[in-house]
Amino acid sequence: MDKDTFLKVLHTLEREYKKWNAPVVANLADETKDPYKVLISTIISLRTRDEVTHEVSKKLFKKADNPYKMVNLSEEEIQKLIYPAGFYKNKAKIIKEISQNLIQNFGGKVPDTLDQLLKLKGVGRKTANLVLSKGYQKPAICVDTHVHRITNRLGFVQTKTPEETEFELMKKVPKDYWSKLNEILVAFGQTICKPISPICSKCPVGKYCEKVGVEKSR
Repeated sequence: MDKDTFLKVLHTLEREYKKWNAPVVANLADETKDPYKVLISTIISLRTRDEVTHEVSKKLFKKADNPYKMVNLSEEEIQKLIYPAGFYKNKAKIIKEISQNLIQNFGGKVPDTLDQLLKLKGVGRKTANLVLSKGYQKPAICVDTHVHRITNRLGFVQTKTPEETEFELMKKVPKDYWSKLNEILVAFGQTICKPISPICSKCPVGKYCEKVGVEKSR
């Protein structure tokens, strides 16, 4: 798939995806431009359903919506507030450590560069790019399993890891589209272009797709 075709796919999906009622449309990161809330809710979201992330994040931020308030909570209090998020005990520890780090090294402010964000314990490229995109409205490509799978399935990239996919997309996609990619493709991946047996019969971009690796579809 060439760049022009991929951009056609993106334009089509951008028109359609809000009709699909995917959980990502209601993502907390879209309701706030606060980089700290985006960062913490993204940490909570790892290995956790979007609906759960949304609810427990709101509950946590009622108690502590900035690093100064967060460090005043004990790990046990944070655990209770973010339960039943996956790995909630470990995440509570990371949330407290990140908050302490922000106060000690960044004046209580979430960094606005990729390099500095990656210095925070527990923050990988996916989380850092989401903070840049949603928290600071900077061009950034957030690649999760959906974005990695779909761009390979379409035949637009041929990569083995999300990190490789990120770098390829940065080379091939104009910056104006970077921050849209994650939301659109995650919604697509949650509802139609599923990991196993995608619903190709309902796909609005099926005529462009090379269906790389698809063995069974509906």
